[in-house]
Amino acid sequence: MAALEGTEATYCTSSGMSAISSVLLQLCSSGGHVVASKSLYGGTHALLTHFLPRACNITTSFVDIKDLDMVKNAMVEGKTKVLYVESMSNPTLSVANIPELSRLAHDKGLTLVVDNTFAPMVLSPARLGADVVIHSISKFISGGADIIAGAVCGSAKLINSMMDMHQGALMLLGPTMNPKVAFELSERIPHLSLRMKEHCKRALVFAIRLKKLGMKVVYPGLQDHPDHELLKLMANDDYGYGGVMCLDMGTEERANRLMHQLQNCAQFGFIAVSLGYYETLMSCSGSSTSSELNAEEKALAGISPGLVRMSIGYVGTLEQKWAQLEKVLASLNA
Repeated sequence: MAALEGTEATYCTSSGMSAISSVLLQLCSSGGHVVASKSLYGGTHALLTHFLPRACNITTSFVDIKDLDMVKNAMVEGKTKVLYVESMSNPTLSVANIPELSRLAHDKGLTLVVDNTFAPMVLSPARLGADVVIHSISKFISGGADIIAGAVCGSAKLINSMMDMHQGALMLLGPTMNPKVAFELSERIPHLSLRMKEHCKRALVFAIRLKKLGMKVVYPGLQDHPDHELLKLMANDDYGYGGVMCLDMGTEERANRLMHQLQNCAQFGFIAVSLGYYETLMSCSGSSTSSELNAEEKALAGISPGLVRMSIGYVGTLEQKWAQLEKVLASLNA
């Protein structure tokens, strides 16, 4: 994992959330302030909004990370310790300008922490200036939707400090990866690059075709996505634009009807809150993975009630899966 991200060391944890919480507790050990993107996974948002202020005296300001002045103004000298973003936001697929955010963070003496769960192989945040890279290994890196694990990638100094017997968050809290899980992952990482290429290839084809059908598609591989050029500039060659795309169906009722038809009538995929599986997985984000956010927070993050997040799988042929998807859309429109 360290080699994958271009960092010195990696610590594998029991879950993605344990990786996030351990890093923030270590970097803000005596209390402090975090500046974070307003578009984050619901569990991370809940951690920053509710748990850390109450239990650890760590507060957070949420900002639009595309507004660099807002990011800069939210940093409080002597108090803010971390700038926290997702390389591709869950679920809105907004892309972080990691080099610019790195420059801002380092100018103020902050640590830039990037959650790269949505874009392994596609992006290498450490090579773009991130200090710490976090993964929920349960997703693309595992590829099997059958384990729970996380990873912290960073400098050897940071990882060693997190493992310190007296003060290390990893050592004292104990979120250590199960050895059996570690072995299973060692068998899967060698073909991660092949899997990611196929995830990304199919996601791009589906996004282009759905756009031509007049659907409201969110995918950074589309030229009209506001972050398309930024992602092209930062992405590693040959890995495309990510394996997750979104369809905005307008209402939760229409979103649920689409997913029900795709799962139960067309066998296109499964309704599930995970991602990175070899089957396509679908969820209505506002009522599932982002349910921790209130209505105002969802609106600020750009999460509409009918937003369907699709993690595109690679079983069957591309044309078989497209035929299943197209048939359902035609029946819904009729």
